Amino acid sequence: MIPLDRLEQISQRFQFLEASMSAGSDGADFAALAKEYADLKPVIEQISVYKQLTRDITEAEAMLADAEMAELAREELPALKEALPKAEAALQVALLPKDAADAKPAMLEIRPGTGGDEAALFAADLLRMYQRYAEAKGWGFELIEEQMTELGGVKEVVAHITGQNVFARLKFESGVHRVQRVPSTESGGRIHTSAATVAVLPEAEDVDIEINANDLRIDTMRSSGAGGQHVNTTDSAVRITHMPTGIVVTSSEKSQHRNREKAMQVLKARLYDLERSRVDSERSADRAAQVGSGDRSERIRTYNFPQGRLTDHRINLTLYRLDAVMQGDLDEIVDALTADAQARQMAEMNL
Repeated sequence: MIPLDRLEQISQRFQFLEASMSAGSDGADFAALAKEYADLKPVIEQISVYKQLTRDITEAEAMLADAEMAELAREELPALKEALPKAEAALQVALLPKDAADAKPAMLEIRPGTGGDEAALFAADLLRMYQRYAEAKGWGFELIEEQMTELGGVKEVVAHITGQNVFARLKFESGVHRVQRVPSTESGGRIHTSAATVAVLPEAEDVDIEINANDLRIDTMRSSGAGGQHVNTTDSAVRITHMPTGIVVTSSEKSQHRNREKAMQVLKARLYDLERSRVDSERSADRAAQVGSGDRSERIRTYNFPQGRLTDHRINLTLYRLDAVMQGDLDEIVDALTADAQARQMAEMNL
């Protein structure tokens, strides 16, 4: 049972925010109020549904004492009581503390792991999968760094994804993705196993993390395309090294200014992710592993092409619709991972 005094406190806070915004506020104050208001609104909607349902049940039970209304009450009560646990569960989810990064855009990084050329080709398949998912969601998808092999595989790719709740939907994709299939270069029909690593980092804003200019080493290089071919003769590519952490980022468009801007964007995201991981680990190493803090050391998913099967090992989810998934149909997986994380979070909070 959810404490009613807690619901009342939330409702009063929402009313206060509404009144404050109507009264008018300046700049940063209004922005802060508007953000809290927007965060609370879906909670208020669930509170309203839950309270209305409990009122309807109370009224229907009172009607049982009225000879004329008793039959109607007996008809309504089963459906009302059946709906109550669902409404309570939805409200519990709405009341869970929000990850501050959920609403942020994200940096997607994909690199081949074990498996040589086949791993690089699988990495390219994952890139297309996420790009199609982003398109289906109406998100923006911009490649910041892309290094390809001569066979069309990915050596390394970094993409910037913008839109509503991007990080919330993609944060559980971080980890080692394993593929089992017969490579196109395999004449004997043998199934090979290879892997690629995916990292999804929330985009950092200037207020999220500060970078000391003295901690950076910035180098310019010649841009290169697939196979190491020079696409131009200007030193336009930028490589930034963050010396305290050893993190290195590159961007290789034709505009050196734009490259520096993009590389700094990626660097901020990696440093922000590093800090988030540190805080999560201090809070609870077990919780960090369970809800996807970014630990990318373990295999999270297997894509078995001969059987058309996808298995997510974290939640023991198996789907036999691999073709659709590779076309970007990821919602069923994302929803299941999100529900699992919410269930664990509620268990920790004893909700």
